[in-house]
Amino acid sequence: MSNLLQIKDLSVNIENKQILSSVNLEINAGETHVLMGPNGAGKSTLGYTIMGNPRYTVTGGKILLDNEDITECAPDRRAAKGIFLSFQTPLEVPGISLESFLRNALQSVTGQRVKLFAFQKELKEKMALLNMDESYAKRDMNVGFSGGERKKSEILQLLMLKPKLAILDETDSGLDIDAVRTVSKGIEEYQKSVNGALLIITHSTKILESLKVDKTHVLVKGKIVKDSDSGLIKEINEKGFEQYI
Repeated sequence: MSNLLQIKDLSVNIENKQILSSVNLEINAGETHVLMGPNGAGKSTLGYTIMGNPRYTVTGGKILLDNEDITECAPDRRAAKGIFLSFQTPLEVPGISLESFLRNALQSVTGQRVKLFAFQKELKEKMALLNMDESYAKRDMNVGFSGGERKKSEILQLLMLKPKLAILDETDSGLDIDAVRTVSKGIEEYQKSVNGALLIITHSTKILESLKVDKTHVLVKGKIVKDSDSGLIKEINEKGFEQYI
């Protein structure tokens, strides 16, 4: 496998406060990595920094995608290069339907005209997989959606855009058991159908039960303090994060 994402000695500030310190991480194409840690450890900061959110200032280190330095790239360029970030709290987008948003996003990412019939057919199939009512495609994006439907909307974007690297930030937060199963099913479909990579940021392990996890990382106070395989998830479930703090 080739290195898809390489993070080298990455340090990040928010408003002159250091959040990440010399973080190193490598993800190969097709791998699923899990990032865990206590509240305030910097997990979401890492996700936003990889995506290029301008609020987060890189003070040291590099981010490479396919061996290309993207540390200074704007978020839209990173999206075009194949990076996707699902938000912990998905935003409402009044005035544009979910279907239109996805078509526009797909055209922007691929740089190609989207054929309407094929797009709508695939959209219908993916919505059925996620148990989403088809009427949601015509509604303004996330406006009036329940928390569960918003999270499904994020996974729908993942399935339609087919990114090289998907960062899922607390996708399972606030979901009941049935919704977690449905979202997991969507993530599993992405794993099977796209030779991309996943970085799943989570507190809970319910969403991971049906997924093949290659590596697990523990982030504490802005530093990765432990790297291991999927067995580390069970250890954290049993002992928590106290041993790393």
